[in-house]
Amino acid sequence: MTAAYLDTLEKVVADVVAPNASEIDQKGAFPSAAIEALGRAGLLGLINATEVGGMGQAHRAAALVIERLARECASTAMVTCMHYAGTAVIEKYGPREICEAITAGKHLTTLAFSEAGSRSHFWAPLSTATRNNGLVQIDAQKSWATSAGEVDSYVWSSRPIAAEGASTIWLVPGHAAGLSIPAPFNGLGMRGNRSSPVTASEVKIDPSAMLGPDGGGFDIMMGVVLPYFQIMIAAVSIGTMEAATTKTAAHVANSRFAHLNQSIADLPTIRAYVARMRIKTDMARALLLDGIAALEAGREDALLRVLEVKAAAGEAATEVTDLAMRVCGGAAFRKEVGVERHFRDARAATVMAPTTDALYDFIGRAVCGLPLF
Repeated sequence: MTAAYLDTLEKVVADVVAPNASEIDQKGAFPSAAIEALGRAGLLGLINATEVGGMGQAHRAAALVIERLARECASTAMVTCMHYAGTAVIEKYGPREICEAITAGKHLTTLAFSEAGSRSHFWAPLSTATRNNGLVQIDAQKSWATSAGEVDSYVWSSRPIAAEGASTIWLVPGHAAGLSIPAPFNGLGMRGNRSSPVTASEVKIDPSAMLGPDGGGFDIMMGVVLPYFQIMIAAVSIGTMEAATTKTAAHVANSRFAHLNQSIADLPTIRAYVARMRIKTDMARALLLDGIAALEAGREDALLRVLEVKAAAGEAATEVTDLAMRVCGGAAFRKEVGVERHFRDARAATVMAPTTDALYDFIGRAVCGLPLF
């Protein structure tokens, strides 16, 4: 029996997400219609508690929703992924009225953690937060934030005001005075996700905008954000792989050598490539589901699985979409086949912090019994 939220999602995908996916990619347009439709359907509040009008779901539901979106439009999936990552923090530490606005489909949020100075070490921001006439002044140069300029709030990291620790988390209004976007997003893939740099210059916020304790940002990042982020980015990769595999199989089954009266799929080498794509996709999904099960059961290997799943899915996605381009040949370079979009979208996961190389180091440390930090 399908979960009710997936039935609701399927209508949004069919009516809005899928029809607009190609145009969003080609124009680099923000998927506003899709996000509004998700909001009207209550899906922006998927992981909010039922007490504030949400659906009361968690990691598994978030992964399934993100994967389904990514099969059609990776930009929409990424915007929703980062909204859920920010929502998880707001749900735990933020004001009730913001949670209620999210569940009503009237508030979109995102993370603003990444900075050029700390690069993939997102847990060590250079942004500052200082007291200023009863308010808090935020100054920063964030290297990118998904949905920049489109959101109602940023879940923002800075150095602590006074406490020990690497960081403090804030809820910064999306259109606060002093926020600016120095350059528009024009990316290789996920072209509609608006991952632009954000500058904060003397942005004033109320001290009550602090999410969690001063200096407690690291624990929030690792305990709340990282599991959601890792699981969902893996889901984006898997959705991208699933789409590429399906389209590739359909292309080779329906394309023929007229003089031989054979389809391309009649070639054993082609079938072997498609089989590899299917296996890699299914392996990544199996690891994702096991990682979710580990989180839900509180298994001892839950952290290891959380670290593994993004690295494994991201690497698999580049391999699977490489194979899609090879198998579809010259036709793959045409937009109408669709695999070249997935090829470009798949490249993003390996370079999103924590990058695949950073995750390999963390995984190696965990396996060898060394401290992660």
